[in-house]
Amino acid sequence: MRILVTGGAGFLGSALANALVRQGHEVLVLDDLSAGDQTRLDGRVFFHRGEITNRPKLWTLLQGVQCVYHLAARVLVAESLLYPREYNEVNVGGTVALLEAMRDVGVPRLVFTSSGAIYGVQSTQPLSESLPPHPQSPYAVSKLAAEYYVHTIGALWGTTTVVLRVFNAYGPGQPLLPSHSPVVPRFIYQALGGGSLVIFGNGEQTRDFVYVDDVVRALIAAATAPDVNRCTINIGSGEETSILKLAQHVLTLTGSSSNIIYSPVESGGVIHMRADLTLARRLLGYEPQVPLEEGLRRTLAEDPRFKRGKSNR
Repeated sequence: MRILVTGGAGFLGSALANALVRQGHEVLVLDDLSAGDQTRLDGRVFFHRGEITNRPKLWTLLQGVQCVYHLAARVLVAESLLYPREYNEVNVGGTVALLEAMRDVGVPRLVFTSSGAIYGVQSTQPLSESLPPHPQSPYAVSKLAAEYYVHTIGALWGTTTVVLRVFNAYGPGQPLLPSHSPVVPRFIYQALGGGSLVIFGNGEQTRDFVYVDDVVRALIAAATAPDVNRCTINIGSGEETSILKLAQHVLTLTGSSSNIIYSPVESGGVIHMRADLTLARRLLGYEPQVPLEEGLRRTLAEDPRFKRGKSNR
């Protein structure tokens, strides 16, 4: 197929684009490089720099495209608290602009990457797609609003739409940001450098950590799976891991003697999160293949930032 991946120079997007091109597809990537890195991409991927809201550029790129993967978004929860307008403009406005361009060109299918963050606090686990969403940040609100636009506009204009709610994805190449970095690369970096692993809250909050390769397999399946039109599907590991347990795994795997310290200044966020994978198994044939400890080992082994160990910290 001829495929467009928006946000395709990001962590998930580049992993997806590279996997697709290895399968023999013609892959185009659109990314503004505000958070992406073009060097992540296989040389066979056709890279285009641009904004997701630029409809003339979208019209050009969408010619002959059979499936669009929409991953372009701003994704930092803490940042969204400060800049909700920008999150709305990119995550919601960019999605609508893409849908309009797809309508104009006649692209038949869209796979949209949403987030488990839309569930917020729930009284039950695991989290099934039938639960009412309780978004607790502008980021989560923007993803939920985009979901509604995707399915509503898709129905109005006859586009096949699939929404995947991805939980806490991790793996080699995940950005290590100056502040509010994702917890897995942050813990690994701290452990290898001999610094303390800082846990926000009491560490008992749980997350569903899913390895990047498992997410990519689900995304690829969604492009051709039958009977998924207008479906919203969880993608995770189906397992709960506390942040404290994650820290202990990282210390063991790195052989680090770093301390674990707790910060009550910042909230640890939602108490529990675990994806119900019933729908993913039935509709996509999805089964997570990489347990957390194995995924952490692969991240340590394959991410060049971590291969050099303590000597460069």
